[in-house]
Amino acid sequence: MSLPKRNTVPVELTWDTSTLFKSEQEFNIHLANLVQLVDDFTSKFQGKLENFETIKKSLSALAELTKEKDWLEHYVFLNQAVDMSSPKANSQLHKFENISAQLESKLSFFDSEMLNLSAAELNSLAANLPEYNAVFRHYLNNQKQRLAPNIEKVLSALTPTFHAPENIYTQMRSSDMHFDSFTIDGKDYPMSFVLYENYYQYHANIKIRRAAFASFSKTLKQYKNTLAAIYYTEVYKQKTFATLRGYSSVIDYLLAEQEIPRAIYEHQIDTIIEKFGPVMQKYVQLIKEERGIDELTFADLQIDLDPDYSPTIALKDAPQYISDAIEIMGKDYHDMIMRAFPERWVDFPQNDGKETGGFETTPYGNHPFILMSWTNQFADLYTLIHELGHAGQALSTAANNSILVCDPSTYIVESPSTFNELLLTHSLLQKSDDPRMQRFAYTKMLTNTYYHNFVTHLLEAAYQREVYRLIDNGESFDADRLCAIKKEVLQKFWGDTVKIDDAASLTWMRQSHYYMGLYSYTYSAGLTIATQMYLKIKENPAVISDWLNYLKLGDQKTPLEAAKSAGVDMASNEPLEKTIAFIDNTVEKIINLTTTIKNSHLN
Repeated sequence: MSLPKRNTVPVELTWDTSTLFKSEQEFNIHLANLVQLVDDFTSKFQGKLENFETIKKSLSALAELTKEKDWLEHYVFLNQAVDMSSPKANSQLHKFENISAQLESKLSFFDSEMLNLSAAELNSLAANLPEYNAVFRHYLNNQKQRLAPNIEKVLSALTPTFHAPENIYTQMRSSDMHFDSFTIDGKDYPMSFVLYENYYQYHANIKIRRAAFASFSKTLKQYKNTLAAIYYTEVYKQKTFATLRGYSSVIDYLLAEQEIPRAIYEHQIDTIIEKFGPVMQKYVQLIKEERGIDELTFADLQIDLDPDYSPTIALKDAPQYISDAIEIMGKDYHDMIMRAFPERWVDFPQNDGKETGGFETTPYGNHPFILMSWTNQFADLYTLIHELGHAGQALSTAANNSILVCDPSTYIVESPSTFNELLLTHSLLQKSDDPRMQRFAYTKMLTNTYYHNFVTHLLEAAYQREVYRLIDNGESFDADRLCAIKKEVLQKFWGDTVKIDDAASLTWMRQSHYYMGLYSYTYSAGLTIATQMYLKIKENPAVISDWLNYLKLGDQKTPLEAAKSAGVDMASNEPLEKTIAFIDNTVEKIINLTTTIKNSHLN
């Protein structure tokens, strides 16, 4: 059985890109307009950013053309994401990327001239143009890493080339990897990247689950040397940029963009591995005992504690679950998010060539777009409400900020998404006091929200850190070295509780986050903020107003200042320590509920 072609899936289950442009002809008209806007901007402002009024007008004009570019970029990107095997979609994307790079090269003068302003001038502009405060803050931060204007212009022109490693990786994963079907007890089972990640890794039947992992790993192994070469190109590119811009470490260079001190980054990774590792070991030991598994392997880590109480969920029922979960956020937020269904924000189908995983992206002034693949699993509901959390923040920031100061630091960007996941678990717990249902809700929170963000992505970050340390030390790597690093990280976290074999060491090949700088570790940062806000709101629902205000900030504040405005001080160790304690307490509740359920059966 193969996945359907894109042109055969039900249109009503796909996202609606007509809100961007209704036709290719309309897209081309706007593309020509963007080219004209850039030419006009260059003619009007290049070499003339000499006074307050001119700079103010330039920022307004820049915002206008940035929005035009934003919609055009989304249109080609979204069309390609749902069918990466489409020659037309790929051609349109590449054509736009090339034109966009030429335009960015023309516009590079603006950053160069702004960076030539003194710190006093930038601070004065920030004080007199508060709506653009973040723009000037970043210029102040970036003054030390500026290059000569002609070099910046060349680098902008080469943008598509710099994006090539990620594009090649995603193309290979979505279009070229073909997985063998497998047979268990005389029945054939189809296999694909999406089927494994969304279905088989949760499968209750140990024979099916492990055979699926073997098939999945077999295909990954066939591509390991090519993918290692692609990844090396990406890492070497990042190291080159770091060196050019005056950083001795690629880690410091990537953290500068997030406005986060290295000590916080290091502490976060080390603390979760050392203190959260034992908590997860305790939980999977319970799974081992309850499921009667002789030896836990990597393939067993995502299964349900109680497979006989693991209801599926039809897509038609998802809106009610979402509605119930976010009701606590107030009518305005609730109604804003529920527009997702009638307005077709979400692309649900599984189809051949579609990008794997899930993401949310919002063109400024348009509705959000969410990509996922619905498989009737409760994990899908968590993915959906996670991405809707991103959508809520994106719409809130766009309504309160210029497009130039809309995007918050990636350090905090995962807080609204993971917060919504906690609301979903909270809602499930409120619906029933049955011990089995309570345990189901707690395990869903643990295996979806915390496993995904505090285990999967955190261990990606720990692996990534070791790779960057190699590069900073002037060393190199190949596929076998990457497998060895990944295996060591997994073994350190899971200890003797889980058998980490060579197949598990291939999981570095599964994630595109490595092509996004230091993104993986930010999931745990976002979830730490989300957890602390969730606990505050449980105690005092009125605090929800602080959270709603936080969602409106965009890039107005540094990430640590933004979190602190919501009442969470991420510069201290307390939020992370309290979050790990909360999860540990949740595991204890699961253990106690398991005992209660067993005793009720005996009686």
